[in-house]
Amino acid sequence: MSDDTETTVEATREPAQPTPYEMVGGAEGLHRIVDRFYEIMDQDPSVATIRAMHGTDLGPIREKLFDFLSGWLGGPPLYFQRPDHKCLHSAHSPYTIGEAERDQWLSCMYRALEDAGVAPETCELLKKPFFQIADFTRNA
Repeated sequence: MSDDTETTVEATREPAQPTPYEMVGGAEGLHRIVDRFYEIMDQDPSVATIRAMHGTDLGPIREKLFDFLSGWLGGPPLYFQRPDHKCLHSAHSPYTIGEAERDQWLSCMYRALEDAGVAPETCELLKKPFFQIADFTRNA
């Protein structure tokens, strides 16, 4: 291909669409979301059922959620590089998760997205995929 042809091909390519990871602000934005998610879970009595499923120290699970969401949103696949990673369903199988627990988790996540300053259109874009993943963990 000549230099002129390469220049023409480059000029006609569609700009790359940002990944959801980039849309939430990359690692920095995702840390804000995950931190806020667990703050809400730790402070809001209306989500006490799912809070009780987590140990007293939220640090390890906070790290796992960050790692999982990083790859799930199109960023670095940190969770699957962990020696302790499990498939999503088996990681949640020890806990009874029904619609109420799913909805509590979603409430925390939707609020965390908003509180972390994620653009409203990005929040809206992520609601259905977050619902699907939360619903997938149901076992009751």
